[in-house]
Amino acid sequence: MQILNGKTAIITGATRGIGHGIALAFAKAGANIAFTYVSSDEKALALEKELSAFGIKAKGYKSDAGNHKAADEFVTAVVTEFGTVDVLVNNAGITRDTLLMRMSEQQWDEVMNANLKSVFNLTKAVQRPMLKARKGSIINMSSVVGVKGNAGQSNYAASKAGIIGFSKSVALELGSRNIRCNAIAPGFIETEMTAALDEKTVQGWRDAIPLKRGGTVEDVANLTLFLASDMSAYITGQCINVCGGMLT
Repeated sequence: MQILNGKTAIITGATRGIGHGIALAFAKAGANIAFTYVSSDEKALALEKELSAFGIKAKGYKSDAGNHKAADEFVTAVVTEFGTVDVLVNNAGITRDTLLMRMSEQQWDEVMNANLKSVFNLTKAVQRPMLKARKGSIINMSSVVGVKGNAGQSNYAASKAGIIGFSKSVALELGSRNIRCNAIAPGFIETEMTAALDEKTVQGWRDAIPLKRGGTVEDVANLTLFLASDMSAYITGQCINVCGGMLT
């Protein structure tokens, strides 16, 4: 069902993991997609080809979402190329995990810049086309760590908690213009990164989850697709956990 047919979506960090799953779901649903990446041109071109196979327009932009000027220029380029922006998915993020006593200022700043400032930069930039159209959906990727905290991840947890507060504030500011803003908090999602971990450790995490499994990128992508579509037209200012009941 092409519930995003004719819409243009921006997705940051779409070349791997959850971002890749979201991009595929959006392409199958009929959305034209502009995505950012920071390193591999080869992966970006491969993703463009993969998404275009669904009959939609897809284009990658080498851009650092954590850089305010670059983010603004990126959105301007997307509007010029695609005509408008209907959906923004702020997915890009990094970790620099360590205990607070060992955490450097650089490790704190890098995470805040990539995870939280990037959300500010792109949300501010897409306001213009969305306000002009008097519609839009902004979806920000938080984490259950931003809800409950986690030892060794104070920088990551702070950035993801900040995303929740930011999303609620944007929802209040832009709701009168029919622009919605929601956050998603994934739990333990199994990706290529978790595949490299010790199986016994991973199984222990699965056993602690009420649904007795890790989440898939599709689990997160399905919610993102719903929030991007008109099916969620009366949902804004929410943080929805995708965690298999982990936080229950």
